[in-house]
Amino acid sequence: MKIRHIVTAIALIALPGIAAAHTGHGTGGFGAGLIHPFGGLDHLLAMLTVGLWAATLGGSAAWKVPAAFVAMLVTGAVLGLGGVHLPLVESFIAVSVLVLGLSVTLAWRVPALAGVALVGLFALFHGHAHGAEVPEAASGYLYVLGMTLASAMLHLTGFGIGHALKQRPWLLRSGGALVAGAGAWLVAGVLLQG
Repeated sequence: MKIRHIVTAIALIALPGIAAAHTGHGTGGFGAGLIHPFGGLDHLLAMLTVGLWAATLGGSAAWKVPAAFVAMLVTGAVLGLGGVHLPLVESFIAVSVLVLGLSVTLAWRVPALAGVALVGLFALFHGHAHGAEVPEAASGYLYVLGMTLASAMLHLTGFGIGHALKQRPWLLRSGGALVAGAGAWLVAGVLLQG
């Protein structure tokens, strides 16, 4: 895959966020959920980086890690919709971006079960944040469906980019380092607020 294809893929990922800048779009539940993961840098980077890391892990982890993230994302969203409180949601989200970025940067190889457990924990908090942020006018379950599909699409995009960059590990690791840097910035922001 050429660099221009990667840049094009990243630009296409950003389009829903640009479209959401106009009022009146995506307020009915499914559309709002579909757009939501693109609206926050923390969620966008985490979802893409889960796919990147899964591509580097290979084997059964290549599908188990993103599948676990999606399953626990839905679980967290349902908890958020139900008003169940989870502590330190923003902290876990910020740390997830940092850790996932470092996982790609350092080419961290773990057994599939460890990868599933790690991303599952992070996904629970990402999902909770999504579920707790459902607009009042939206159908909660349609919102979760849209958010889930968008998240899976971001995982697949990250996986495709990661797979394409396996022949250029320095570029893959550089991307991971950028994500880790953004994660460190998010963690600092959470610490400064707290």
